[in-house]
Amino acid sequence: MAATSFELVERIFLTVFPLFVIVLTGYLYGRRREADIEFANRANMDLFVPALIFHSLATQAFPLSQYQELAVGALIVVLGSGLVCYPIIRALKLNTQTFLPPMMFSNSGNLGLPLIVLAFGEQALPAAVILFIIENTLHMSLGISMIDRRSHPLQLLKMPMIVATFAGVGWSLSGITLPKAVALPIDLLGQISIPLMLFTLGIRIAQVGLGRWRQGVLGAILCPLSGIVCALACKPWLNLSDEQFSILLVFSALPPAVLNYMVAERYHQEPQQVASIVLIGNMASLVIIPAVLAFAL
Repeated sequence: MAATSFELVERIFLTVFPLFVIVLTGYLYGRRREADIEFANRANMDLFVPALIFHSLATQAFPLSQYQELAVGALIVVLGSGLVCYPIIRALKLNTQTFLPPMMFSNSGNLGLPLIVLAFGEQALPAAVILFIIENTLHMSLGISMIDRRSHPLQLLKMPMIVATFAGVGWSLSGITLPKAVALPIDLLGQISIPLMLFTLGIRIAQVGLGRWRQGVLGAILCPLSGIVCALACKPWLNLSDEQFSILLVFSALPPAVLNYMVAERYHQEPQQVASIVLIGNMASLVIIPAVLAFAL
């Protein structure tokens, strides 16, 4: 059963606001103490985020045959956003390696999953998981190759997050229930990832500030706008039910993923600028997401 408008607004607030509290905590800590976040970010990328991905996928059952069109729609939204934004970024003489990935890869995990389930009911969870798989796999393959152009496709397949994605999908399709003795520690490790990446994001902002806030504001507008344009453009070409199209529309309007900052930090791709884009984009989602939900529902 879909939620009421008030419940949706409340859920959006309760989903997004705690993220800012954790970022603020990291920011205040970073102002008071000098912190080296390189080790924390490396551990997050190599261990905690892969644990989160594997547990999320391995514990969900979803019939892929029912969501093929939706998966194609997700591909169009992610890749199409890049095509829409690229000439704009070039015209404004911005760094494409810094600015383009956050425009393409959205917060489909810790924001998208709970938001879609609340808006469309528990029956929408498989669709939300499919969207998460598409976005995350593209981010960890294409997204990283966009930043590190020396990376080789075979090297990307060895990345812990890519391995975790394929392993999680494979385990889910096997139909075997993950033993509790295995699932619990993996789940606990995965729960570290999101708070840690938000906390280190706050520290990074304290270290470098938000001096480039104008690019953050531009990203907050361009990211959801480009996604919505692509979702609307592909509607006539895809055989989506009304509910699946509404889900795709909400997915297209999600803000930049916090993981963009983690990848930028890992590959030394102007993490301070990406931090600004991610933070301001997620702040703007408090206004943008309710408006899109009102239209989609």
